[in-house]
Amino acid sequence: MTARTAKIVAEALDDLRDLARGIYPPLLADQGLAAALSAQARKAPLPVEVDSDGIGRFPQEIEAAVCFCVLEALQNISKYARANAARVRIGLHGHDLTFEVGDDGKGFDSERTPMGSGLQNMADRLAALGGTITIRSRPGSGATVAGRIPTAASQA
Repeated sequence: MTARTAKIVAEALDDLRDLARGIYPPLLADQGLAAALSAQARKAPLPVEVDSDGIGRFPQEIEAAVCFCVLEALQNISKYARANAARVRIGLHGHDLTFEVGDDGKGFDSERTPMGSGLQNMADRLAALGGTITIRSRPGSGATVAGRIPTAASQA
């Protein structure tokens, strides 16, 4: 790991710890998910494309949960995937806020690989808000972490 990569991973960990402790990052509070995730993508050790599908604002707990999950997934890509690029997609489907974080890395057998603590934390955080997580991967085909959280009938 290069010094730049180590610094970026350390910054992402600090952001995750802040979110886990309930500290709402200022950029997320001021400008929402699209801006906060785009800013984090620019700091990533590999190219990350963010497609936010023109989403608006959501209740603080929903935005924090999605932000936490996306940052955790990007951190996992940096640490394990040996990827050249990643993509983040966030959208509103019906009354659910959805996200996908995918990479072009080495992938893994998702049927046989147990969920690590990072993925379990993501699943728990989403479940607390009535949401779900799905992990798709195959060796040699990268991985995708997808989540869904009900937003009620309207955006904040």
